[in-house]
Amino acid sequence: METSDLIKKVRKIEIKTRGLSHNIFAGQYHSAFKGRGMSFSEVREYQYGDDVRDIDWNVTARFHKPYVKVYEEERELTVMLLVDMSESLSFGTVKQTKRDMLTEIAATLAFAAIQNNDKIGAIFFSDRIEKFIPPQKGRKHILYMIRELLGFTPESSRTDIKVPLEFLTNALKKRCTAFLLSDFIAPHDYKNALTIANRKHDVVAIQVYDRRVAELPEIGLMKVRDAESGEEIYIDTSSPKVQKAQREWWQEQRSNIESIFARSRVDSISVRTDQDYVKALIALFAQRG
Repeated sequence: METSDLIKKVRKIEIKTRGLSHNIFAGQYHSAFKGRGMSFSEVREYQYGDDVRDIDWNVTARFHKPYVKVYEEERELTVMLLVDMSESLSFGTVKQTKRDMLTEIAATLAFAAIQNNDKIGAIFFSDRIEKFIPPQKGRKHILYMIRELLGFTPESSRTDIKVPLEFLTNALKKRCTAFLLSDFIAPHDYKNALTIANRKHDVVAIQVYDRRVAELPEIGLMKVRDAESGEEIYIDTSSPKVQKAQREWWQEQRSNIESIFARSRVDSISVRTDQDYVKALIALFAQRG
């Protein structure tokens, strides 16, 4: 992509997603993903039932009566975007590719984060860590992230979702909210890695898929290519048997993915590339608020 084209696309995404974050998600985002840490706020007189471990002994000694510390939830979050950069995300048949939609969702979440004065970072992955962008604040940082999302070329075309999850668990010491963005059509098992990551952090899964993966168009003989392996085969899309096999395959995929999320206790949404991801995000925020 030419530099001038990239700048135009970054600007277009900024205008759209910053507006969405400001107008639609104001307030909802932070109530849905509020900080899990506790910070000291003030002291008050001890009341029956208070935890004795919260007594502030310095204030108690000064005023000769027991005072306890009052804590409030930390309002500042660290947000990480774990973004699938594998070749399967380049697929799209209706309005846009899966990667286009993932980029817009990531940008929308990023602008929601900085409006709440949160830090935001990213992990780009395939079957390896492609790029790590440490969390920072500010519009300049977000525009850099969007440029990277649009222009980044991964080294590998394949997917292994457990790789970024293990990196997240080991590399980020402070608890964060992590959005895992992928089509989740992955050959490797990632349930254990997801469960462990979600114990340490707050992981939310966002699946993007194309309707033609769920149901083939009836257009006769068609050459299809596996985006990750490069293997090409011809299939007869008009065949009821082929149509049925594709539907059953997709239903099995969806069932497995939903089972992994449920067993890992991870909140999730699933968005089709020809659907409105804004509605899905609002539903996710409402579910957690």
